[in-house]
Amino acid sequence: MPDEKTILEAAQALFSEYQANRTFTALPGPWNIDSIPDAYAVQREYLKMLAEVQGEVAGYKLAYTTATMQQRAGWHEPCAGALMSTTIYHSPASLRGSLYQRLGMECEVAVRLSADLPASGAPYSRDKVAEAVGAVMAAFEVIDMRLPEGMDGLTRTLTSVATNISNAGAVLGTPITDWRNLDLTAARGTASINGEEVGSGHGSDVMGHPFEPLAWLANKLAAEGESLKQGSIVITGSIVPPKFLESGDRALISVDGLGEATLTVE
Repeated sequence: MPDEKTILEAAQALFSEYQANRTFTALPGPWNIDSIPDAYAVQREYLKMLAEVQGEVAGYKLAYTTATMQQRAGWHEPCAGALMSTTIYHSPASLRGSLYQRLGMECEVAVRLSADLPASGAPYSRDKVAEAVGAVMAAFEVIDMRLPEGMDGLTRTLTSVATNISNAGAVLGTPITDWRNLDLTAARGTASINGEEVGSGHGSDVMGHPFEPLAWLANKLAAEGESLKQGSIVITGSIVPPKFLESGDRALISVDGLGEATLTVE
C-alpha cells in the first residue's frame, strides 16, 4: 500500500479537482492507488476534506449491490461511500444543475437507524440489522458523474471509491415507521422524468433484499472497529440504473408501500 503521505497527496489532488468542478484523474494515477483498500484509504482522507464544506458524515451509500454491477466493477462485493449532512434533502427538493458536472439520480430504499449497530455486535445478519431500523423510505441518490470516460472496470471502481462513488447527496421521501409488514423484497420501484417512466426494479434487486446491503455495511465497519450510529441514513443501492438530469427536469420515484419523492432541477 502507498504510504500515508502518498495517500494524502492523492486525496488532496482529487479534492482539488472536485472543488474546481473538473473530471477526476483516473487511478492508479501518479500515486499508484491500485487496489480497493488503497482507494478506501484515499476516500477516508477525501471525506475529511469534504466534511469541511459539506458537514459531517451523516450516513452511508451502497454501490455495486448486484452481481452484474460487481462483474462490471471488477470487484467481488459492494462498495460504500458517505452521505454528508448538508447534502441530505427532503422531498420535494430542488437543486441547481449548474452546481454539478453531470447531475443524475438513482431510485433507492433508504433506512434511518433508531439504534446503534456497534462493532461489538458483529457479525450482523439481515434480521439482526432490521432490529435497528426505525424508518424506511423511498429515496433518490443524487449523483454527480465526474469519472473519466473509457476506463476499464477496476480502474473505474478505484477512482469511484476514492472520490465517494459519485455521491452528491440524497433526497428522502416520507419516513415509514410501520414498515415491518411490508414485503420489501417484492416492492416495485419506478423512476420517471417529466412524467415519463425511465426505469423500474424491485427490492430484491439489491442483494435479494434492501437490508442485505445494510448488514454488509455494518459488518464492513465492524471489521474496521467502527459502528453504525443511531440516526444514520443509509441508502441501500439502486433498483433503477442511473438516469441523468438537465435544467428544468422534474424527477419522481415511487416505491410500493413507501410512497414517492420528487426532485426538480433548476
